[in-house]
Amino acid sequence: MEDNGEIYALLREMASTLAQQKVDIMFLKRENQGTQVAFSASLLPDGEDTIGPFPIHTPLVYKRVVTNIGNSYNPNTGVFTAPVRGLYHFEWHIAQYGDPKHSTGVELMRNSERVFMAWEHNSSGFGSSSNGVNLVLEVGDTTFLRLWNGTTLFDNTSHHTTFSGHLLFPM
Repeated sequence: MEDNGEIYALLREMASTLAQQKVDIMFLKRENQGTQVAFSASLLPDGEDTIGPFPIHTPLVYKRVVTNIGNSYNPNTGVFTAPVRGLYHFEWHIAQYGDPKHSTGVELMRNSERVFMAWEHNSSGFGSSSNGVNLVLEVGDTTFLRLWNGTTLFDNTSHHTTFSGHLLFPM
């Protein structure tokens, strides 16, 4: 059987370990709260409009911001800037009223590189398309959406045309 000295030494070691774990937990809580990033926006703040067609690919500015935790989405430029290195998820939804002359196509850009595109062609009636992606972004990397040249895009007070993103986890 162990003597009391050994038991007290073991208890002191366990108390020290517990105190360190409490400090680690507080640090992790603070770190995670500092990296909360999420945004959602729709193209038009109100009313109804068809955007395009334009002769060149045109960056889109989503004006009706409903969520912007971390303020990483800029509603004046339409650009999201990564505040921390991490894995981010982005989704975009596009809409168009049937137009036999024009499709709708919106691509997600990371810095100056096209990542993915949502595309719809509907010659009559209402049409929509969506896409999503998980991307590893470095601090300062940007993402934005741009309308493909020669295409149109529709939005109204039902907010069919949206852009959203959030940090899944920092890396």
